[in-house]
Amino acid sequence: MSETKLSIGAESLTVLADLLRQPAVSQVLVVADANTARLCYPLLKPYLPATHQLLEIPAGEEYKTLATCDTVWCHLTEKHADRFTVVVNLGGGVVTDLGGFCAAVYKRGLRFVQVPTTLLAQVDASVGGKTGVDFMGFKNQLGVFQEPVGVFIDPQFLTTLDPRQLKSGYAEIVKHWLIADAAAFDEQRHQGLFVDDWTPVIRESVATKQRIVAADPWESGLRKVLNFGHTVGHALESYLLAQPGREILHGEAVAAGMLCESWLSHQRGLLSQPELDRIETFLFSIYDKIQFVTMETEAIAELALQDKKNSGRTINCTLLQGIGQAIYDQPVTLTELADSLRYYHRL
Repeated sequence: MSETKLSIGAESLTVLADLLRQPAVSQVLVVADANTARLCYPLLKPYLPATHQLLEIPAGEEYKTLATCDTVWCHLTEKHADRFTVVVNLGGGVVTDLGGFCAAVYKRGLRFVQVPTTLLAQVDASVGGKTGVDFMGFKNQLGVFQEPVGVFIDPQFLTTLDPRQLKSGYAEIVKHWLIADAAAFDEQRHQGLFVDDWTPVIRESVATKQRIVAADPWESGLRKVLNFGHTVGHALESYLLAQPGREILHGEAVAAGMLCESWLSHQRGLLSQPELDRIETFLFSIYDKIQFVTMETEAIAELALQDKKNSGRTINCTLLQGIGQAIYDQPVTLTELADSLRYYHRL
């Protein structure tokens, strides 16, 4: 089981079943949240060994913490998990990030597989080997790079999503177009979310991310382009997550972040006004504007000081040098970030 597998489509769970039947697997532990345990686990169960175990954790970004990791690690210890145990993470980005992190550090590394159930996890969170949890209110503050044994993407899980979750995941697909595929953006933006078969869209988006990750596995250079929209997006998401009743989904924050960072790109003379207009028109055709007041912009911007792409207190941002081409490590100031949020607020 040393070679990473990627399977996308209706046959993916059958491929997973074959992998888990190998003699080198002593135990199978499924980690799912309250939602995926109810909606997605019944679809997965027929493909699992009869002796597998299910561990249900609470659902929601607010539970992507070390406290939840403690629950997973205690369960692994109580069940005498050994180095031949395989952890199956069934869920969206919270489950795949957290479950992968728990497996990666338990006994210096258990094997794990990702079975992403949201569009966001299928095209982004489950691919690329990033794992982690939030800490002190900051997104993915703790984590490690650890490739899963396999990623098994079955679009049937998308039927369990409400429209808001589907739109959240779609933001990462749009991001891939904006940073690496101008032709796809021009072609696909007219279709939007009216997709009969998600498999080709997922394959294309995953392939884009894989190409970038393969060129820079440890995020020392090119891979940073995948963070487009995330400098502002993570700051906005973290700020609102700390305020009960104002929480937003990751993809919603990224969509807002892409608008802000596209505006910054235009301010730097990197992105033309017609390109900025096309991006704004498209994103606002799908996403509602996130509500905050102008007095909050500085506080939101300051959270970007904790961004993992920074060098010391220099905030490094990914910007667009035209649609379909991104440039990374672009220093931005807190004032510029706050200005971009004020611009978004006025739109």
